[in-house]
Amino acid sequence: MLNNQKTRDVVSQALLVSGVAIALIYCIMRIRYAVQAQGMVSGFGFLDRSTGWDISFSVLDYSISDTYARVIFIGLLNTIYSGIIGIVGATIIGGFVGLARLSPNYLARTLGAIYVNFFRNIPLILQIILWYQIIGRLPHPRQALEIGDLIFLSNRGLYWPTLHLADWAFWGIIIVSIATLVAVSLKKRVLGNANITRKQVVCSGLALIAAIILLGILNEENAVDIPRLAGLNIRGGAVLQPELCALVVAIWLYGGAYIGEVVRSGFMSVRKGQTEAACSLGLRPFHIFSRIQLPLAIRAMLPTLSNQYILLMKSTTLGIAIGFSEFFFVISTSINQSGQTLELLLLLMVGFLAINLSIGFGMNWLNARLALKGN
Repeated sequence: MLNNQKTRDVVSQALLVSGVAIALIYCIMRIRYAVQAQGMVSGFGFLDRSTGWDISFSVLDYSISDTYARVIFIGLLNTIYSGIIGIVGATIIGGFVGLARLSPNYLARTLGAIYVNFFRNIPLILQIILWYQIIGRLPHPRQALEIGDLIFLSNRGLYWPTLHLADWAFWGIIIVSIATLVAVSLKKRVLGNANITRKQVVCSGLALIAAIILLGILNEENAVDIPRLAGLNIRGGAVLQPELCALVVAIWLYGGAYIGEVVRSGFMSVRKGQTEAACSLGLRPFHIFSRIQLPLAIRAMLPTLSNQYILLMKSTTLGIAIGFSEFFFVISTSINQSGQTLELLLLLMVGFLAINLSIGFGMNWLNARLALKGN
């Protein structure tokens, strides 16, 4: 029976999986026995208990009477929120830096090289602490730097106007956004043979979202919340607190240096003969860039960008150095307060695993959609 190579492969794999499973079960039983021997209570029942402590930043409403489950969820949302802001900003900065390093202008190339070598070689945690100290020395709210009485920058953070829309408008925007993404990704199945382009689908979705926002503003008396100076502080609007500002600015500059090199390598991977062929056809420089170089460079950049995005998302854990209430900070505080170390570390690993697998899945899906067929 084992003379068949396929059978031997199946048996060997089954034995390997069984051995790993037995080892894991043994480790779990030993850990459980050790915990019980010390009189500690294991399990996730503590998640229903009240925390009794506050956090500095939250994307949702929070009070000290909330449960561990809610504060852990808020910490996860804080990590996703700061990570998305950091990734978007680092991508924009990295794009400009990468193009500057490829510029025929000597000054632009030199400045791009100085930027990359400076910010890439300084540890991220030092940059976070540096920016936190700089923000802490900004003017007080009464002397805040302002732009048109709409945007305020002080040592309390960055304030700007925001919208307060009704629940129906908020969920309407989410539903339309998801529907637009699905229609774009599954265009042939959803629209059949209709002569409708993806650009028209996206424009229709954006127009519908703009209409929902406009109706939400007209139906609410105070839909637009503008920050204003009230006493010794600034009230209203949205705010990026000093801890969050320092974290995202450091991620922007640090990640922008790495992404700039990814962008540079992506454009350098485009064969010179392709741009020369475009020039011989009479295409303008902008069309050569947008129609030839950029699409090919993006295809070369995506695998490396996926790794950089995952690294930047994990870098949000360094916010603990300045007291930012991200996922790792919340888990660490919960461990100190509850003593449920193993359960909370498991939640921490599962949370970051879910976030990073989502980023990897999205980037792999985009890479597959943009890949040249037949190559």
